[in-house]
Amino acid sequence: MSNKKSGPGGMGGPMGGMAGGEKAKDFKGTMKKLLQHLKPYKLAMIFVVIFAIGSAAFTIVGPKILGNATTDIFKGLVNKVSGTGKGIDFDSISSTLIMLAVLYVISAVFSFVQTFVTSDISQKVSYKLRKDISQKINKLPLKYFDKSTHGEVLSRVTNDVDAISQNLNQILSQMITSVTTLVGVLIMMLSISVSMTVISLIIIPVSLIFIMLVVKKSQVHFKNQQEYLGHTNGHVEEIYSGHNIMKAFNGEEKAIAEFEELNETLYNSAWKSQFLSGMMMPIMTFIGNIGYVVVAIMGGYLTIKKTIQVGDILSFIQYTRSFMQPIAQTAQVANVMQATAAAAERVFEFLEEAEEKEETKNPVSTKGAKGEVEFKNVNFGYDEDKTIINDFSINIKPGQKVAIVGPTGAGKTTIVKLLMRFYELNSGSILIDGHDSKEFTRDDLRKMFGMVLQDTWLFNGSMMENIRYGRLDASDEEVIDAAKLAHAHHFIKTLSDGYNMEINEEANNISQGQKQLLTIARAILANPKILILDEATSSVDTRTEVLIQQAMENLMKDRTSFIIAHRLSTIKNADIILVMKDGDIVEQGSHEELLKAKGFYADLYNSQFEEVEAC
Repeated sequence: MSNKKSGPGGMGGPMGGMAGGEKAKDFKGTMKKLLQHLKPYKLAMIFVVIFAIGSAAFTIVGPKILGNATTDIFKGLVNKVSGTGKGIDFDSISSTLIMLAVLYVISAVFSFVQTFVTSDISQKVSYKLRKDISQKINKLPLKYFDKSTHGEVLSRVTNDVDAISQNLNQILSQMITSVTTLVGVLIMMLSISVSMTVISLIIIPVSLIFIMLVVKKSQVHFKNQQEYLGHTNGHVEEIYSGHNIMKAFNGEEKAIAEFEELNETLYNSAWKSQFLSGMMMPIMTFIGNIGYVVVAIMGGYLTIKKTIQVGDILSFIQYTRSFMQPIAQTAQVANVMQATAAAAERVFEFLEEAEEKEETKNPVSTKGAKGEVEFKNVNFGYDEDKTIINDFSINIKPGQKVAIVGPTGAGKTTIVKLLMRFYELNSGSILIDGHDSKEFTRDDLRKMFGMVLQDTWLFNGSMMENIRYGRLDASDEEVIDAAKLAHAHHFIKTLSDGYNMEINEEANNISQGQKQLLTIARAILANPKILILDEATSSVDTRTEVLIQQAMENLMKDRTSFIIAHRLSTIKNADIILVMKDGDIVEQGSHEELLKAKGFYADLYNSQFEEVEAC
């Protein structure tokens, strides 16, 4: 493992801040799954509907009452001018306006409650999804992460869940309000004038045609935006985590060129999708304004004919404006639902990925484990159709020191991964103390192993915390004793804060050799029955290597040990040396026996000295 870390990338969305995405492959099926996550909040959803209807109803009645007040003012003025009445009845108008203010206040309270509840629901759904993803990550096999980039996984965990949360809140609040307002306003419009309502409705098909054209164009760019957002995140994460390597090989220009290419594509798709989706409201406003002109002309004609009152014209124009708004909102919600479905589909795809095989229901206890290991006809390949470990069999007695050697790609580290059950076998079995490794829980199985890898893994924390990771309940004294055995104590004490010194996020404030010593101390603290040392001393100087070898000799006493090494001089004392080539064990025996055989091992051993002499 490496000490990589990365952060989520930000994302912009369509329609002035809404998260955009590609069109879902299975919109209906994805929305059904999303509704299942909303099921626990059924009661809250009923409250949302009630308060949304209440808020819309009180708002809808307002223009009608305001129209009646306008009519009273007009009649009063006409009577005053003609001398046929007492003029404007200000008491009646005052009571009307007070009633109107009360209605709007009640509507605002209803709207506030509705918004509060929908926000709570969307955040709870988001919380549940993140919790499910967090649990899912720990159940996924390593082969999933072999085929998926870090940026892609992070995009699903962060961007897609955020998109669901934000869009769900908008959908729940706007969809119910829009439908309620649409129906209520239509009823009020019909109550004023059927003919004016019919004229107003003619503009709706025209609006829908324009909206459909915009949505169709924008979806292509939303898809590209989401895709290249993942690519850009992956590139940034890769360059950031491998910054030292990139600098060492003068790869700045290439990295910047790749980023600029990805960023340019993301920029082009993002601004086009934002521009097209942003055109919806101006188009709707333009068409709506044409409708107002027609309504005003028609209203004046009907007023002259005494079919409607003057105040009804004002009310109808307000209703026309209110009628167009929910249509525009519904169009936006439809687009947002597509984006939500696309984001939800990616999240559900992640949650439905094949998990590690289930744990056995009756696990074998590891108490009193001896450390006997047997490989029986093991076949394995990272791809099922490409086997790299072929019919591998060997029996290793408790306490034996087993060295695994061979050229790069022979399958040495793969053997270790199979021991720890990081991957499942294609066929065959691995027995621990006579029991198939599948008969143990993964947790119990891995507690029997202590690993020190060539690629060190440390986290942001103190020296003490990083060593204690090997056994979380260890005391400070036990941690210090482990550090002493690993010959890490001396260099730790020379630091200003000693064991309390913080290792930074990238663990680059200590040397590679010091990192290796800390991981060795961690393995010593774990006190495992079986040790795995994969090039454990490859990153330390010769003097430190000698000290570590001495500590390892003490540590490996009475423990089964697997040692992977390229420097063959370090494994002369191994009880068994397994020589691997192309996934097969071609030779096995002690150091002396293999040299006498003058086979592949002897060639490997002698070639190292030839290389030294050549230098």
